Amino acid sequence: MGKKMKLGLHTYTLHLWGLGQNWGVQADPRPKEMNLLQLMDKAVEWGLDGLHITGCDLETKDDARLREINQAAKDHGLYLEYNYSRAEEFDPRLTDTVEDGLHITHKLGADLAKLSLDIRRPRPLYGSCFHPKVMRQLCDVYDEVMAVVPFLEKTGIKLALENHTETFSDEIIWLIEQINHPLVGACVDTVNSMGVLENPEDAVEKLAPYAFSNHFCDHKLDRDQFGIRFHGVALGDGDIDCFKTYNTIRELSPTDRITFEIEWDMGEDSVEVARQKEMDACIKSIKYAKDVLGIGK
Repeated sequence: MGKKMKLGLHTYTLHLWGLGQNWGVQADPRPKEMNLLQLMDKAVEWGLDGLHITGCDLETKDDARLREINQAAKDHGLYLEYNYSRAEEFDPRLTDTVEDGLHITHKLGADLAKLSLDIRRPRPLYGSCFHPKVMRQLCDVYDEVMAVVPFLEKTGIKLALENHTETFSDEIIWLIEQINHPLVGACVDTVNSMGVLENPEDAVEKLAPYAFSNHFCDHKLDRDQFGIRFHGVALGDGDIDCFKTYNTIRELSPTDRITFEIEWDMGEDSVEVARQKEMDACIKSIKYAKDVLGIGK
């Protein structure tokens, strides 16, 4: 049967509503159509267990705001995880130093921090796993994480290093094994590995045993005369084997949480139309996660 899993939402799922991250629109950031406190109300309505939030959702990172979010999460019965980056390319609100991000995590009352390494890779991508220029950056991350180990031990916060769109799973595993600390593990994203031309199922199988956290996504892969492109879709509507991926995480990962994420592709729709479709996909994904995959049962 396996362990019972909780269901959480990565706020990027509703990025067209101004949550999560203004991906790719730094020059023209989208207004907030929903704030984090309103999302907490929705999370309760949808029967979710927690939220995976970013600096974009916080709006400010001062102590008063962090206390407010901490208390609101407790009042709503939601766990929080904090998602931050070392050097976010498109939305600087997601960037914190490794140390600062952990202090924010602690003040939020969250028990897990997810870190994007933001590695800048040489080309070609497919030939760059463990490239010397990458290894220099990974060694910098090693130093930064080792410096905060005492804070992790003091607070009990778990730090999850993500296979972001520019990192191979083997590189994440190498880094975790070099750090060699029980509070430092992985965040496995179920589609990100395609960004470095790595098989997503292989990446999930490799990373799951190390994974304190996850971004559970589905993408649809399309071909045309120019090549291939993948589109973010609702869970179950794409080409990721959600059953296999879910079972791998449930059986091999130390976590009891599934954090679903939709990278909705707005296509040729207006923002207004795409925003509603994104919300519909969010609700559809929750239903799929619970009724089809059986998360929470």
